[in-house]
Amino acid sequence: MAEPDGVEGEMPFVNVKVAGPIAAAQIEDLQAGITALMADVLRKKADLTAVLIERVETASWTVGAAPVTVAAHLDAKVTSGTNTTQEKAHFVTAAHALLGAVLGRELPTATYVVIDEVPGDAWGYAGQTQAYRAGLRAAAA
Repeated sequence: MAEPDGVEGEMPFVNVKVAGPIAAAQIEDLQAGITALMADVLRKKADLTAVLIERVETASWTVGAAPVTVAAHLDAKVTSGTNTTQEKAHFVTAAHALLGAVLGRELPTATYVVIDEVPGDAWGYAGQTQAYRAGLRAAAA
């Protein structure tokens, strides 16, 4: 099966949950770093990249039923078929490294970076689905 052709400019939404202390500067570093990775690795438009950092209480998070002192989970939503397997693997590696570097502590082994591929007809922005926007691009070509 052939790899999908990436489509530059598809918009992403990234949600990062962090358990443990996180300073405002760390939040800004995560937002900037994730936006850069989305643009550089997954070829998304930085000006359409939305990043939400949420702090959760460590008491709410366990790994292997054991409490944590710090943990993180990154969930990125992108349009299906816009990135190759290699791009996604590179993003997972780089995003995990970014989380560890910014949070400055050893993260649990079960620190997940997830790329959710959403069908183009199931999401969009500014009132238009990604499938509709793709149709406009195809008609203009």
